[in-house]
Amino acid sequence: MSRRPQRSDYKVFYPISTRWSDNDIYGHINNVVYYSYFDSVANRYLIEEGGLDITDGKVVGYVVQSGCDYHAPASYPEAIEGGLRVDRLGNSSVQYGIAIFRQGEDEALAHGHFVHVFVDRAANKSVPIPQELRVALARLTLGSGLARPDPHQ
Repeated sequence: MSRRPQRSDYKVFYPISTRWSDNDIYGHINNVVYYSYFDSVANRYLIEEGGLDITDGKVVGYVVQSGCDYHAPASYPEAIEGGLRVDRLGNSSVQYGIAIFRQGEDEALAHGHFVHVFVDRAANKSVPIPQELRVALARLTLGSGLARPDPHQ
């Protein structure tokens, strides 16, 4: 298992509302639910900061790869947050680094990656990332991988 990421390893954070149905029979958030959290965090950023139009946009992002390491359990109704950064920005794809934190804690409960390939909705073929999205994604990228908070924000 890789090291347990810290809050400082991520650039943007979004609150996540846990639901009663997120808990499994063992009383903690089920492992598969973390992937929906990852999806929500990445897409919220794309919609709010990158102008992604999920309803009528010509270009959409398809998930082609994901993975997650789990470090500590959470359960409903805990307050949690998703941290986001960009680990790799390609021509038509992006790999996000995403982690889930308890509100106010520095160590991740879980972390992983999520890869989007951007495609033309009608043709269903990969296309270069649109400029507005690329600019937004680049804000979460730093040269060698880990995005650090901007002290001037």
